[in-house]
Amino acid sequence: MNTPVIGVLALQGDVREHLIALAAADAVARPVRRPEELAEVDGLVLPGGESTTISKLAVLFEVMDPLRARVRDGMPVYGTCAGMIMLADKILDPRSGQQTVGGIDMIVRRNAFGRQNESFEASVEVKGVPGDPVEGVFIRAPWVESVGAGAEVLAEHDGHIVAVRQGNALATSFHPELTGDHRVHALFVDMVRANRTPESL
Repeated sequence: MNTPVIGVLALQGDVREHLIALAAADAVARPVRRPEELAEVDGLVLPGGESTTISKLAVLFEVMDPLRARVRDGMPVYGTCAGMIMLADKILDPRSGQQTVGGIDMIVRRNAFGRQNESFEASVEVKGVPGDPVEGVFIRAPWVESVGAGAEVLAEHDGHIVAVRQGNALATSFHPELTGDHRVHALFVDMVRANRTPESL
């Protein structure tokens, strides 16, 4: 049975909600904190939270370099909100000491949609997600200022890019894991399933 094992980087942020959404999308979902746990998964979700804190903890837990290597080698990865920032090749306004994993040729702006008290929900049409628009929860959300030639824009809101894919890397500004609608996670699970080698089945 082709059931992928997908990790959620469990250093900070809304880990539990992603684990639930991945399980609902027919994946085996596991928290990942250490390099040896990262080595056992077919794909990884980088959750929302605080991107500077997540990047510093990833270095502290010695998972940043192995994660970069696996993303370079083609492991599917999906970042939401802070996770989108982590997947950007460039941050327009980085905090001191902030690092990214990279993987998507895009420039992101942190907290672009406003502060915590300016959070909102909006319907977003996401390319590759069938049916009605996705209900996006935007919490201190980034947006994408620009993308390179290799990145595909999957969604926009209010004139700003809020979902991007490049190869096996997927990123959204918003939090689909908070809505009970698991279609974006199902898209990612399909990406992971398609990437698995016959030896891993």
